[in-house]
Amino acid sequence: MAGSKPMVMIAATVAAVGLALSGCSSAPAGGSSAATKTLKISTFSFGVEGFTEAVVKPFEAKTGIQVEVVTGKNAERLNELKATENSAGIDVMVITDNFAAQGQADKLFEQVDATKLTSLADVADFAKGADLYGPATTYQLNGIVYDTRKVSAKEAKSWDLFGESKVAGKVALPDISATSGQLTVSGLGTTYGSGPFDYDTALGKLAKWKPNVLKFYASTTEVSNLMTQGEIVAAASISGFAADLISKDANFAFAVPEKGAYLATNRAMIPAGATNVDGAYQFIDYLLSADAQAAALKGYNDLPVNTKVDVPDSMATMLGGAVPDPTKAGYETIDAIKAAAEFSTLADRFAREVTGS
Repeated sequence: MAGSKPMVMIAATVAAVGLALSGCSSAPAGGSSAATKTLKISTFSFGVEGFTEAVVKPFEAKTGIQVEVVTGKNAERLNELKATENSAGIDVMVITDNFAAQGQADKLFEQVDATKLTSLADVADFAKGADLYGPATTYQLNGIVYDTRKVSAKEAKSWDLFGESKVAGKVALPDISATSGQLTVSGLGTTYGSGPFDYDTALGKLAKWKPNVLKFYASTTEVSNLMTQGEIVAAASISGFAADLISKDANFAFAVPEKGAYLATNRAMIPAGATNVDGAYQFIDYLLSADAQAAALKGYNDLPVNTKVDVPDSMATMLGGAVPDPTKAGYETIDAIKAAAEFSTLADRFAREVTGS
């Protein structure tokens, strides 16, 4: 896929997560007692209740392993992992790919051994690796959520919408700190410039649109409030948030951009210094299984990477036909290693050239 490195099988990663149990043994590999220890999992705050009910509790019942869940934002959790050298004993960290790549560059994660994950055989190719150490457990599509009473489906398919006078002061775009931030910047670089890393073109376009933008948001909660209160009529957003919003109000819809459509993945990573590695492998295998992924889809709209999971027609329609195979709808992945290496510089430029006064 253009804009991404070739997918390769990882050697010898809700809003969330994807799951599974087929082929997952309830006994620890090699007969070790390590997997009976408490397993500490770090994940997102958004959707954690659904994650606990749909994934954690069934996993505990299946394996007898007790799970402790800690939550927080990507950056906060990664920074703590680095600052404390994993003194908290995190065994599995579910984290967005860009941050997974940053942590990998800082040697905060161990490479996951693909031969220990039986469920990986049923996982879509785009989720099996690239250059990251852990597999994708779910993915987020970046698109445009909009109010169908104010914006047409055709208008919502083009990034040009955010520069239109008819929506001036009534749209929101992501800050670079939001998951949608990098995806939107890369989408604009591809649409109006030479590719996903054409930051000059993308930032120039955002700066030009700034007078139209009511809010550069850092949290999807902000977008939800603005949309439901009628303060904005469109926003660039990830699909997990959009699906939740649309399920509560049929006046909202999600559009797949005609060009510049990128997706992000959530990765299951094993931190260096994990104390229950056997249990970590069991949990990741469970995350990738069809049963667990189906439960996550039903429980909190986590899109499955396991190809054995049936995605309801209603979900496929809601997300513009981009599931169950987003690559067929034109979605591409971004080279996470390159994006992570350049992220600090991009963030500084975004603050100066886009959101700065």
